[in-house]
Amino acid sequence: MTDTSDAAHEPLPLLVVDGANVVGSVPDGWWRDRRGAAERLRDRLAPLARTGVAGLPGPLELVLVVEGAARGVASVPGVRVEDAPGSGDDHIVDLAAAASDRPCLVVTADRELRRRVQEHGARVTGPRTVLD
Repeated sequence: MTDTSDAAHEPLPLLVVDGANVVGSVPDGWWRDRRGAAERLRDRLAPLARTGVAGLPGPLELVLVVEGAARGVASVPGVRVEDAPGSGDDHIVDLAAAASDRPCLVVTADRELRRRVQEHGARVTGPRTVLD
C-alpha cells in the first residue's frame, strides 16, 4: 500500500533564538562588538537546524532574532537571521504567534518574553540549550 500522507509538506518545527538574550548570557566581551557576537552565535547555531535540540528534534527551521547594533547580520544555510523592526521581544512574540500550526521552541532567559510566547502555545528553554 502506498503512503499518501503529506508529511513532506508539513512545516518544520520552529526554533526561535532571542539573539540579544543568548549573547548577553555569556560575559565574553560581546558588548564591544554586538554584530560580531551575533555572527558567532549564528554560526554556532547552524548545525542545530539539522540535529535539533533537547525537546525539539531536527530537522527544524531556525530563526535568530537580532536587534539594535546587531542588525544586518546575514543569514546562512540553516539559520535565518531576522532584524527586529522594533523590539526584539515583540518580533519573537509575532513569530511564536504565527507558528500555531507547528511546534515552536523559543530560546530566552527573559521571564516576560517567556510568559508572552507561552500565551501563543510556544515552549521555552534557556540559553544553555544552544550554548552547551
